[in-house]
Amino acid sequence: METGFTKWIIVVTVVLCCLLELIDTSIVNVALTQMMGNLSATQQEVTWVIASYGIANVIVIPMTGFLAEQFGRRNYYFVSVLVFTIASIACGQSTNIWELVAFRFIQGIGGGALMATSQAILIDTFPPRQLALGQALFGMGIIIGPTIGPSLGGYIVDSNLGWPWIFYVNVPVGILAAIFTMLFIRDPERIKNAVPRPLRDIDWAGIGLLVLGVGSLQLVLEQGESEDWFDSAYINTFVFFSVVGIIGFIWRELTARQPIVDLRVLGKSRNLAVGAFLSFILGFGLFSSVFVFPIFTQRILGFTAAQTGLILLPGALASGFMMPVIGKSLQAGVPQKYMIPVGFTLFFVFTFWMSTRISPTAGESDFFWPLMVRGLALGLIFLPITTMSLAGLQGKDAGQAAGLTGMIRQLGGSFGVAIVGTYLERSLMQNRNAQSVHLSLYDPETVQRVRAFTQNFMAKGFSFEQAQQQAYAALNGILMKQVSIITYAQVFSALGLFFIACLPLVFLIKRAKVTGKISLDAH
Repeated sequence: METGFTKWIIVVTVVLCCLLELIDTSIVNVALTQMMGNLSATQQEVTWVIASYGIANVIVIPMTGFLAEQFGRRNYYFVSVLVFTIASIACGQSTNIWELVAFRFIQGIGGGALMATSQAILIDTFPPRQLALGQALFGMGIIIGPTIGPSLGGYIVDSNLGWPWIFYVNVPVGILAAIFTMLFIRDPERIKNAVPRPLRDIDWAGIGLLVLGVGSLQLVLEQGESEDWFDSAYINTFVFFSVVGIIGFIWRELTARQPIVDLRVLGKSRNLAVGAFLSFILGFGLFSSVFVFPIFTQRILGFTAAQTGLILLPGALASGFMMPVIGKSLQAGVPQKYMIPVGFTLFFVFTFWMSTRISPTAGESDFFWPLMVRGLALGLIFLPITTMSLAGLQGKDAGQAAGLTGMIRQLGGSFGVAIVGTYLERSLMQNRNAQSVHLSLYDPETVQRVRAFTQNFMAKGFSFEQAQQQAYAALNGILMKQVSIITYAQVFSALGLFFIACLPLVFLIKRAKVTGKISLDAH
């Protein structure tokens, strides 16, 4: 265990790396339009900038435990930071869309390693009695990163620096993190003394099935909506690959003598298995809420990306600042089994509150307190789940568990964005059809409103035909705004109901006795 100055430098290093990795999952979203123009890319092509990064992430994250053991954790972490930083420079220098997609994939390979390895480093840096505090600091990056990504990206785009700067901002932090890694991070004795596996003994079949199964699943989730889901032969093909790959991967890892991802660790701790499910739900809520709120504020309220990011920032910071407090509470013996239901309930309160705040005249102040509640809820969910999942696991098992929960949380986020995005688009059409029946040229009120709009446009110098066309367009705009308000309220309500429906999972958490100073086992 490290102490004093060295321990806190390690904390700063790994939290910075987590922030970098998670900011890059969302920072590009606000710059896609600019990329399309500068790189002559279509809407379909530019979505691969996001998809390639996510696919690389979910492939690498579960393998980090093995790779750290094979090459040495410090070496692996250092190389991952360098890969991420150099790929960031290459992304900014890209001259066409497919160069950018390729470098984003490489960036995702480096970035995916930072998440689970950072968590494993903190497990070995802090003594067991301080594990909750270490994971609280890790959680700050998990919660804050996806939230400040759009605001940072929006600021860069709005300030006319150009989209390459959303990648260049990674460079100074990456260089600093690489230096700190080599100076301060040390391998634990078990890794120093470990004998690397010969190449012939590496689970190449497991790696191949992981890439096929999880990579195909992530591709389906990223591209499904734009391809119209199961109406597309392309999507159906990759659904087949994902099913075959995942089933084959599970079978292989449960039967292999030296698996690349040791799924048997799930059988060693019931709380880890439950924590994996809860991590999926956490990722679902974290990423889907960050996804849907900016769409509403920018499409309906006309906010800029930077404005939206600033609205989200206080809640994210509140969550980050609450993490150490929650960590201290866990150390003091407050049971995770009680904290998690409170977090789920507060998340439901946030979604219900948001559904009532959504209106065409909503301003920044209307969302401040609901988003603060969201921040508190995510803090009460993330940290208890993490400490509960990892409690009682040591060494190699802890690294494998961190990689598994990280991958599942990431997949939960991908499922959340895919499902919420599809639900949003289809509900918009359904609600539009339901509301449009109230508009008819045979309805006196509709006729009166069209006539008033027409006269108004004619007063501004339009001809009768032009004014009438403008009147119909204005009426359609009013209809779509009302439909959007109804739909976004429904989305938030559905998200909250999903969290409440998942609450019974908490009763599966095993009650364990607390011994000594360690109060991290599930109560």
